[in-house]
Amino acid sequence: TRGMAVAHVVRFVGKCDPKVVSKDHLHETEFQMIYVLKGTVTTQMKGHGTHVMKAGDCWLQPQGIVHKVLDYSDGCEMLEIVLPGNFKTVELEK
Repeated sequence: TRGMAVAHVVRFVGKCDPKVVSKDHLHETEFQMIYVLKGTVTTQMKGHGTHVMKAGDCWLQPQGIVHKVLDYSDGCEMLEIVLPGNFKTVELEK
């Protein structure tokens, strides 16, 4: 796609460590769709609350929304499709 889009599987391995994954961040994207292939993931999106997504759930993530992962099941897998393919992630917490 010459950087126009990217599709990849995000795979969480092992027990969730909130110190590592639970950081507010945003993605500089035009389009971001996430589909849970396996397991569960709990996310928090600023202004939209906390959501538990399970295998078969899908959502469009609003452009520039501040969010973080709160928890996930071992082996959770998510398909993520993003435009542009070379998007930037901005961490708001260290």
